Order: sequence, then C-alpha cells, then structure tokens
Amino acid sequence: MDNAASTPINKDVVTVMLRYMEQTYGNPSSIHREGRMARRGVEDARRHVADLINADSSEIFFTSGGTESNNAILRNPNYNNIITTQIEHDSVLEPCRSRVAQESDRVNITYLPPDEFGMISPESLESAITRHTDLVSIMTANNEVGTIQPIEEISAVCKKYNVRLHTDMVQAVGKIPIDVKRMGVDVASISSHKLGGPKGIGALYIRNGVELSPLIYGGGQEKGFRSGTENVPAIVGFGQACLISKQQLQSNAQHVKSLRDAMVDGIVSKVSHVAYNGHPLHRLPGNAHLAFLGVNGEDMIIKLDEYGISASTGSACSVHTQKESHVLRAMNLPNDVISGSLRLTLGPNNTMTDIDSVVSTIKNVVAELRRVSPLKEKYAF
Repeated sequence: MDNAASTPINKDVVTVMLRYMEQTYGNPSSIHREGRMARRGVEDARRHVADLINADSSEIFFTSGGTESNNAILRNPNYNNIITTQIEHDSVLEPCRSRVAQESDRVNITYLPPDEFGMISPESLESAITRHTDLVSIMTANNEVGTIQPIEEISAVCKKYNVRLHTDMVQAVGKIPIDVKRMGVDVASISSHKLGGPKGIGALYIRNGVELSPLIYGGGQEKGFRSGTENVPAIVGFGQACLISKQQLQSNAQHVKSLRDAMVDGIVSKVSHVAYNGHPLHRLPGNAHLAFLGVNGEDMIIKLDEYGISASTGSACSVHTQKESHVLRAMNLPNDVISGSLRLTLGPNNTMTDIDSVVSTIKNVVAELRRVSPLKEKYAF
C-alpha cells in the first residue's frame, strides 16, 4: 500500500536487465560489436521512454532519477526568476532554497499556494508572472495527496508570456496518460522505480529547441548534457518498464481505481471521523490520502507494519526529517488532519483480498489507538 514510494520491479524488466549484465556488457561508446549492441539497447530504451509520453527519442536524456532531473533544471544557470508551488517535492523546493541562499542577489523564487484540494490555479500563476519570469515549475500530480494539476491550462499561461514550463511527472508517468506535446511542457522529470522499473535511473524530457547547460562534463554522453558511461542494465530496464506501462496503462488505471474506491468506501463506512484529502475527482487512480482524527499517522504506520501492511504519511524521500507535511500545511488543513494523515497508494499487483485485509486492519488499529488518544473526549470516540 505504498506504491507511491516505490513499485515492485516487473519480472520481465529483471530478465532484460540480467541479459545486459551477463551477456551484452559492452560500453555503449565503444565501436566494436559489444559496444554497438549495448548502444542499441540504450537507444531502444530511449525510444520506449519517449513513446510512453509521446516525445521524440532525441528529447529524452537519462539521469539517475527524478531528484537529479529536477535539480538539473532548477539549478540550471539559464533560469534565475522562477515560479513554483508550495506543494512541490523536496527535490524541487530544496534546489530553489539552495540557489536563493547562494545567489540571493540574482535569483528570485515565487511559491504559489494551492487551494484546499491541493490544486494550483492558472489564474494565480498568471498573476504571479512578471516580465522577468523565465521558468515555471509545477508538478503534474502531487506525491502526497495525488491531486492532478491542470498542466495544459498552466502551459497556455506560460506560452502567453513566453516562459518555459517544467513539470515533475514522477508520480504521474505510467499511472495516467501523458502527452507532453498536448500538454505543452518544455521540460519534464521522470523516474523509473515509480512504474515497475529499477531504482537509480530516470530521465529528463527536454523539448527540442530548449537549451540547458550541461549537468556533468566529461566524455560527452547524452549529447554532452550528462557525461559518464551509461548504466546500461538500468537504462534498458527502465525502457522495458515504460514499454510494459504503455501496453497496460488503461487496464492498470481502471484496476487500481476500482480497488482504491472500494478501499475508501470500506474505510469510511467502518471508521468514524475520517477526512479524505486531495481533489475528489482530479487525482491519481491509486492514491488515497486519509486522515483519522485523534490518531497519530506515524503510530498508525508502525501498527499497520506489524500486520504486514506498508503505508506512509507522505514522501519517503523526506520522512527521515520527521517534519510535518508541507503539502498539507500549504493546503491549510487543520492540525488534527495533518497529524492523523495516512497515504495509501495502490499498484497493479494489489487485489481485492488486499483491500479487505486493509479495511479490516485499519478499523481495528484506529480503534486501538483511539482508546488511548488524548483527543477521545473531544471527538467522543
């Protein structure tokens, strides 16, 4: 129940990766047969990634994952007047804060607030754009509450003022249909392990005609944008995962949405004082973000883990900091909702048997924790 943090790697992906570890092990920069075979694997993977988001293969640049992809654009010296949002992933927010701290004399960052559903309005973006704005960075779908942003409308605003648009698509790719041409984005970040691929590999979509300064200098790989010998097994695994995701996208989305809806209905019908956070309609199909009033979310995670259920309160990338959710705070949710939040995210491997077990277990765990809750009189549990 924590597929937003990472998904199980597809068995077909493992098979392909092993072949490039044990047999096709050449350096893709070499011109001999082994090198050419490795290069063919890299370029096939590049095409599969591009096909999943309706891009040209020449617009796909491999990175180590979503965090590197986000840093590559947010720390790029070409962009110094940036508009982003208060609900972005830390891999967007931290580079912005770092640049302000280091380059405060020439870098300006504006943070747009969301509404109570975690939605960013195109109107608020248009109001914030100035003649100096050169980059807008707004995620496609929120990693905590699952709200899907109106990227096409946001893109129209950016085009009106001739401003580049970057979007963090890490949570969206492989879960909902993505068409970068229709959406009108200039740069987009993608991560492999969110869609059944290996960890440590991702991509940056850079629309043809958009120029970014090199990320890493050296041997000129990735057309000089990111030098260094390519991680061929991870790249081909990523490509295979994208190929599978495209083939199964519609059926997987319908499957996880039906399970998600059944789970939410079951929980709400059996547990009192529950809030459902995020947009009720415009949200990722597998995301359920709930708040159990009078219960601490981290206590719930520990208890659920004892029963073999993996869940989270938010981003796995920042949970070690033990800070409250900046996303929920930006949405102006009450303190009881923030402290009692629980994120359950489903994947294609989940079943209705899983849902029945989760609903039953959450009912019992919440009842157990509420018996000792200091807020039990407030809510009359």
